[in-house]
Amino acid sequence: MQKGRILVVDDEIHMREFICEALRRRHLEVESVRDGPTALEALTQQAYDLVITDVKMPKMNGLTLLKNIKQSYAHTKVIMITAYGTIEDAVTAIRDGAFDYVQKPFAPDELMLRVEKAFEYRDLVQENANLKEQLGTRFRFENIVGTSPKMIELYETLDMVSSSKASVLIQGESGTGKELVARAIHENSPNRSGPFIKINCAALPDTLMESELFGHEKGAFTGAIKMVEGRFSLAHDGTLLLDEVSEMSPNMQAKLLRVLQEREFERLGGRETIKTNARVVATTNRDLKTMVRQEKFREDLYYRLNVCPILLPPLCERKEDIPLLANHFLQIYTKEYNRPIESIAEEALGALIHYDWPGNVRELENTIARAVVMCPEGRIGLKHLFMDEVEASPVLSFPSESKTPVTLWEIERAAIFRALQENSNNRTKTAEMLGISIRTLRNKLREYRAESVAC
Repeated sequence: MQKGRILVVDDEIHMREFICEALRRRHLEVESVRDGPTALEALTQQAYDLVITDVKMPKMNGLTLLKNIKQSYAHTKVIMITAYGTIEDAVTAIRDGAFDYVQKPFAPDELMLRVEKAFEYRDLVQENANLKEQLGTRFRFENIVGTSPKMIELYETLDMVSSSKASVLIQGESGTGKELVARAIHENSPNRSGPFIKINCAALPDTLMESELFGHEKGAFTGAIKMVEGRFSLAHDGTLLLDEVSEMSPNMQAKLLRVLQEREFERLGGRETIKTNARVVATTNRDLKTMVRQEKFREDLYYRLNVCPILLPPLCERKEDIPLLANHFLQIYTKEYNRPIESIAEEALGALIHYDWPGNVRELENTIARAVVMCPEGRIGLKHLFMDEVEASPVLSFPSESKTPVTLWEIERAAIFRALQENSNNRTKTAEMLGISIRTLRNKLREYRAESVAC
């Protein structure tokens, strides 16, 4: 429990001194005043985590003080001190927003128990707020790493899709980051304050899938000893992710279609119709359009899910993002594993670029995580990657300063690499320095890489 600042309000000096002494013995920071108006004045000058106030006081009683505090200082907790037998005052105080109350006469330990509860609740609220902020930051679009043309196109699509409540179908190979994109859509959607609930359609048989999606009543089947909420209920006012929706059986496809059309369902064994406004985001690593032609997936369900289609490119189609992704994961895992690693060596980076990555971004992440573990310090080399399938591949190197460029092509190449060096390989800043577009810079670098490999 973190310590906090406390204000004690009581017109009886002996009671004020008694409370302050009890709190100071617990090494808490305490101040005291004799009435409500003075307390409100103190609150304008200093932030307090907790106010302990008597109910019966001249000038302004404790209940009026409580209302003023809750109106102007919502994060400040209030503990009320009530006289013996005046339970109605305690009930009124709790109804008006007091955190707790204590009846006179009370022992110091009894008061401290309530103070500790107030601070624990404060810490829990702060922790929850911090977690929401971290989640929000984790799944903003800028944390989906990549600056290739295909990724820029993806960002533009996500920006348009996220602002709506329409169903989304995300297609892409395994490891391309479909769930990350789904979470980013949720965190930037009108439903961002609601829950993000997911279910793996490939992991459950029909009997369990129906119960998981729609819930069941007590006694609906053997072992149903209590009523259970389904994922659609849990995702109310939020987002429901149907992971690998292509693996859903024809029977479950029909039931899912009905929910998407009618926005309602019934629990297994129940008769009550339940409304849902959960936004549905589905993912698959298969070509659903081909599955529709092969009559393996319902055409009507496909069009219900595919209102906003998103196709994630495999990593082999955006290799210019590999250095950026590799350094992104390097920063994450050096911090997580507390390793003194500065960078990735050129020959290792060349191997990463040369490899085709059948496991996509997930495979690259695991490779960097393993390299961080296996590299004692300094720079990650080729031997730390454990990639037997590839050999060291040339990467773009800066021209030697000892060689004077003689052709226009060499002068241009030298200028670009010098600018890259000055900007720590930041392509956006380099393009701005050179007065060219990021696309032009990218094309030039691709041209130089091809020339380097050819040589």
